[in-house]
Amino acid sequence: MTHEDTIAGPLLSRREVVIFLGATGAAWLMAGSLNPKRVVAGTLGPSCVVRPEQTEGPYFVDERLNRSDIRSDPTDGRVKSGTPLALTLQVSRLGAGDCHPLPGSQVDIWHCDALGIYSDVQDPGFNTIGQKFLRGYQVTDGRGEARFVTVYPGWYAGRTVHIHFKIRTAPMAQRSFEFTSQLYFDDGLTDRVHAAPPYAAQGPRTARNQHDWIFRRGGDQLMLAPTREADGYAASFAIGLLLR
Repeated sequence: MTHEDTIAGPLLSRREVVIFLGATGAAWLMAGSLNPKRVVAGTLGPSCVVRPEQTEGPYFVDERLNRSDIRSDPTDGRVKSGTPLALTLQVSRLGAGDCHPLPGSQVDIWHCDALGIYSDVQDPGFNTIGQKFLRGYQVTDGRGEARFVTVYPGWYAGRTVHIHFKIRTAPMAQRSFEFTSQLYFDDGLTDRVHAAPPYAAQGPRTARNQHDWIFRRGGDQLMLAPTREADGYAASFAIGLLLR
């Protein structure tokens, strides 16, 4: 058991989602209703396949840091070292059997640094209260996109390498929704990245994807596929929200 053992949200099969959308999607569109805190997420594609919601974990801090580049600590300007990662989340609303860009939603991401440390939390292994590195949010634009510049995450005991994300309505919205999950990486890519400084100082990982029981509950649907850039990697992730 780890400090992120709580899992949230059911998994639905492709067939269940198709039946579900066919039976209820039109009624929701006509009613235009948003039931707070109830949201299902799916991929963009010919049909929308539900992705699992996963645990928020103990390290979410609602910093309200509106910024695209989350590498620095705004308290002192220091930038976390690591392999650069440009990450784009493409958020859509599911309806009438199709996916439409969802502008104006707030997307938060947070993750550990190259040595497995989170900011602004107290843990048996570290105390970073007051620091705010590798945290931030963006509001999706007209295309439903939120873009971030960060570093490839490190690892810590009990977990495979991951990035947390939360999609929710902006603070001033009259109706609310929230969806929280995690993003993962191919183990082979992580091995290559972690073989170089500053990651190598942490030593070999103790958990890979299939050793992580949170990953085993739908993590294969939450995989990033980064492409090589001049000094790092770039990745995008499309997710559709069926707002109830």
